[in-house]
Amino acid sequence: MSTKRDYYEILGVEKSASADEIKKAYRKVAMQFHPDRNPGDKAAEEKFKEAAEAYEILSDADKRSQYDRYGHAGVGNGARGFGGQGNMNMDDIFSQFGDIFGDDIFGSFFGGAAGGGRARGGGRAHGVRGSNLRVKLKLNFEEIAKGVSKSIKVKKYVVCNTCSGSGAKDKGSVQTCSTCSGSGQVRKVTNTFLGQMQTVTTCPTCNGEGTTITAKCGSCKGEGRTYGEETVTIDIPAGVQEGMQLNVSGRGNAGERGGMAGDLIVLIEEEQHKELQRDGLNVAYDLHISIPDAVFGIQIEVPTIDGRAKIKVPAGTQSGKIFRLKGKGFPAVNSYEKGDQLIHINVWTPQHLSAEEKAIMEKLQHSGNFKPNPDKNERSFFEKVREIFS
Repeated sequence: MSTKRDYYEILGVEKSASADEIKKAYRKVAMQFHPDRNPGDKAAEEKFKEAAEAYEILSDADKRSQYDRYGHAGVGNGARGFGGQGNMNMDDIFSQFGDIFGDDIFGSFFGGAAGGGRARGGGRAHGVRGSNLRVKLKLNFEEIAKGVSKSIKVKKYVVCNTCSGSGAKDKGSVQTCSTCSGSGQVRKVTNTFLGQMQTVTTCPTCNGEGTTITAKCGSCKGEGRTYGEETVTIDIPAGVQEGMQLNVSGRGNAGERGGMAGDLIVLIEEEQHKELQRDGLNVAYDLHISIPDAVFGIQIEVPTIDGRAKIKVPAGTQSGKIFRLKGKGFPAVNSYEKGDQLIHINVWTPQHLSAEEKAIMEKLQHSGNFKPNPDKNERSFFEKVREIFS
């Protein structure tokens, strides 16, 4: 997984910066690296997207608090991933933050057609947004413990290759809407006893898009999308749990006629481990040993989520004893906390004995050493459990 830069560093502000200072800093960086000022410069475009991601987190009080406390792990997929995921385009950024830039950018950069129909906050819509998709992703204990990057195939609506999402047969088949003159809105003036009232509504002819199609694309029938399949790469942070949902922005169904794509919502499922069980951040394992092993002690290997580890079971260990392997559990998603592995000792009692074994056991039965004599200082099972999970 690639290392992300600090969000405050990206915008060039201190951690104590106010919301207004962060907004001004983002506007300055975005203007510097705007693609229209740096045509064909991929590095500038990536920095533009990177700044948008930083602003999305730092402009939200809750997300900023999580980021300040835990770093990038604290916001997980909360950031839309303009740069990191590489799945957001310029329309997405301007639909989210277009109002920040002001008329000087929109007037000088876009000049109407020059902007490629980018929507300004509350302005003309561009196509119809695609719907969200939900997928289930099963992970094993090792993948959950370390984090993993998964590539999955998703059946969904994708952008039409023939018309590049416009829905039109060719460029000449798209024309400015005659009803709203390309504004996407219709103004109506009504005379009332209070005077003239003006209302603004979405244009019924173009549904707010500002353009109409005279000849539809033959491949997608004017929708700008077709049903297909796409391989999506998902970065799963370490420590996720059964039932958690991760939001991968912009990787759901493609929108109609160039509209924004929906999101891909990933539901985490845990694959059962053959020997280990999960309890929150802790991992539990039942270790069965024989009576002789409990009497004499034994060095034995046990499974962990990182492989196998050797532990020493001291002589005279009682059934029910719990050993703890510190830090051998799962990491927490939003902090540096890590669980432990708990090993529960079970002394195995044989159910079928040979005549010789039976004679030995009968002899030992009358030995004082084999009569139960628990240490009064030994804590009860419930006290042990309380201590472990407190």
